[in-house]
Amino acid sequence: MNESNHFENGMNYDAILVISFGGPEKPADVMPFLENVLRGKNVPRERLLKVAEHYYHFGGKSPINGQNRQFIAALNAELIQYGPRLPIYWGNRNWHPLLADTLRQMKADGVSRALAFVTSAYSSYSSCRQYRENIAHAQAAAGEGAPVIDKIRVFHNHPGFIAALADRVRQALDRLPSDRREAAHLIYTAHSIPLGMAQGCDYEVQLQETGRLVAHALGHRDWKLVYQSRSGPASEPWLEPDIVDYLRDFNTRGKTSDVVIAPIGFVSDHMEILFDLDTQARELCSELGLNMVRAETVGTHPRFVRMVRELIGERLDESSPRLALGGLAARPNVCPADCCLMPRRALAV
Repeated sequence: MNESNHFENGMNYDAILVISFGGPEKPADVMPFLENVLRGKNVPRERLLKVAEHYYHFGGKSPINGQNRQFIAALNAELIQYGPRLPIYWGNRNWHPLLADTLRQMKADGVSRALAFVTSAYSSYSSCRQYRENIAHAQAAAGEGAPVIDKIRVFHNHPGFIAALADRVRQALDRLPSDRREAAHLIYTAHSIPLGMAQGCDYEVQLQETGRLVAHALGHRDWKLVYQSRSGPASEPWLEPDIVDYLRDFNTRGKTSDVVIAPIGFVSDHMEILFDLDTQARELCSELGLNMVRAETVGTHPRFVRMVRELIGERLDESSPRLALGGLAARPNVCPADCCLMPRRALAV
């Protein structure tokens, strides 16, 4: 790829902006971080304190910020080698570096237009539209002269994402004895969302498509998509089955004792993976007599990092192919006005 940041018929960009969820890095960060996450939501105080204990169990530190630093370093090396050579900034929704602070710095540095990569592969209110709202709020906070930010499309069926996921799952399967790999049950997980939210977006369809594409790449037929980390009131339906419920049910009827859990709904580790999978699910599997192997998230996988460069290239050069596998077309660069709306019930909370 040409190292220039401008192509014929393409857009001119001064920088890349990586946007993520954010996470605490020490015990004193935990409560302020959770208060940021839950601001404006009708969540009981006791629920907040219960979630805080998950973080304190791991020393008050989430791995997500550290993994984002590693990803940014890998992406920077990729862009230096292959272009475009653009500076990379980083801002989070819920913890430092906060997005508004990052946009203020970009403004001070003279950045006028940036391309944003959000660390979420799927379409839903919380994983796509809310990030666009976060960008708008951060621009308002930065004031006049804040950079224009264009968001890169979601990438659930991009060949680079599928290849990286398949390689991570293959590595997990390879940790099983060779004569047991074919029979192992593959369980994909993703963050559950309220059913009302799911009905207004393609989140569930996209996850199923990603799971099918990864299984096809592996030649592995025995797989199931389940959910984790639901946090709403019991009276509100969320996407199911939950990973814990599914493991109990699977244990009563399963034909194998080997399960490989692959968190395809996440691109990096954070507390939902450390607690829900590496702690709760692993303890339950031990109790049930199931042999559990957890696949790594794509993180800094070279094919995933190259995918981000390819997505940048799409926006710089309109003649670049918009890569996508399976039956779903590549998502548009600019989301429709009614895409992934917040459910009315949630808006009233």
